[in-house]
Amino acid sequence: MRNSNSSCMKSKKGWILVCGAAFALAAAVLSVCLGAVSLTLAQLWKALISGPDNTAAARILWYARLPRTAASLLAGAGLAVSGTVLQKVLANNLASPGIIGVNAGAGLAVAACCAFGTYAAWAVAGAAFAGAMAAAFLVVIVARKSRASRTTVVLGGVAVTACLNAVTETIITIVPDAALANVDFRVGGFSAVNQTRLLPAAILILAGIAVACTLTNELDVLSLGDDTARSLGLRVSRMRNGMLTLAALLAGASVSFAGILGFVGLIVPHMARRIVGNDSGRLIPFCALLGAGFVTACDLASRLIFAPYELPTGILMSFLGGPFFIWLLLRRKDKQP
Repeated sequence: MRNSNSSCMKSKKGWILVCGAAFALAAAVLSVCLGAVSLTLAQLWKALISGPDNTAAARILWYARLPRTAASLLAGAGLAVSGTVLQKVLANNLASPGIIGVNAGAGLAVAACCAFGTYAAWAVAGAAFAGAMAAAFLVVIVARKSRASRTTVVLGGVAVTACLNAVTETIITIVPDAALANVDFRVGGFSAVNQTRLLPAAILILAGIAVACTLTNELDVLSLGDDTARSLGLRVSRMRNGMLTLAALLAGASVSFAGILGFVGLIVPHMARRIVGNDSGRLIPFCALLGAGFVTACDLASRLIFAPYELPTGILMSFLGGPFFIWLLLRRKDKQP
């Protein structure tokens, strides 16, 4: 009987992951085919076979559509998994890279990098990662020192975000050139993405997701609480710091080329949790696929809604994420006695 139930669960998990992969693939194909110049499947196949320098369709595909689609897939997967890890580590379903201050830390680091005239891809990615990690640890340290509740951790993240954003605004006010170089990053989107900037971040994101998938059991134990985790033999402090570093790496690498995309790490884990439950072994890989497809679909919508004009993807994310966050707050209030 146990073997039958285990086989059924594995089969269900496999089908869910297949559905998530199909959603991400469908979004990617539509993103490659649709835009200011639409490509048919026949043109797409011919362009893939012929290479980038043969026809206009091939150049559009190789130099614009493929880098942009790859960027949206990677950013969605990275931010979604980062949000899932943060929610597990902090035991708070309202935690996300944007709300907890990680995005703001990355934004400050990138603004400082631009202010010093450094625009190299590895330098920007490294600065975004360092800023994201510093912001994540700052929130956790403040929460520990004040013995804050789970809700207060989120409020502390909001306060840290406000402070970091204030420093960022100060930098771009003092150094106007940094503001001009930083405007795409602050809005968030994929219109200016290129292979040089995408490659180093892609390596970090794919490696980070792979590591997260191997630590799902530890993540579930950590989410049970410090005392329970210690009783089960887990080194709580070391594991929490490692998980926060992993979440910061994923978020920092994602925003280094995509800019500030708010609410991805909040919306996608909640959507995925309703479908696959709270078990990290199913949740993390499904979040990666769902996040990749979700951001790619949003980027496609931002190109098509006001065509021939393009709405930055970060603005569309804010339109979707703001009401979703309010709905979560109201839902939590209704559940309170």
